[in-house]
Amino acid sequence: MFIDPLVPPDEAAFWSWADDRCRGREVVALETIRFHRRSREAVLARYTAATLAAGAAAPAHWGVDPHRLPAIEETVFWIPEHRALVPGDVLIGTGGGGLSLCPESWLEELGEQPTLAELRAAVGVLCDLDVEMVLVSHGDPALSDGRAELARALASP
Repeated sequence: MFIDPLVPPDEAAFWSWADDRCRGREVVALETIRFHRRSREAVLARYTAATLAAGAAAPAHWGVDPHRLPAIEETVFWIPEHRALVPGDVLIGTGGGGLSLCPESWLEELGEQPTLAELRAAVGVLCDLDVEMVLVSHGDPALSDGRAELARALASP
């Protein structure tokens, strides 16, 4: 499974690594937010990977639950087996395992800019999950105590 895949500059080494892991398996390429399409098409073309339509439920055997946040046009993926939350842009790592909401300026890129209150409400629904890790796209991940870090990010001004 690839979430927001981004092929690094050393493409040959990456594809060799990915080919070894994907051989004989169903490959899935998921997208959290439109700004993260990056290398998704290359993965889809290389592996004839499955993808998920916005708002659709993932097949149970994928082991991932999409949580659509319409107010911010993002899908956050929950991987229950690993207690891992995978956001796109809505949460960022602040170092040392901390999290914060994305900068308000990032919201300007969305069609209708949500307020900070709407952003908090959208992300707040994720607090019910038993989150251990938050694997962010920007900054360092929160590799432990993810639920508490998520709550701290929502409580910060």
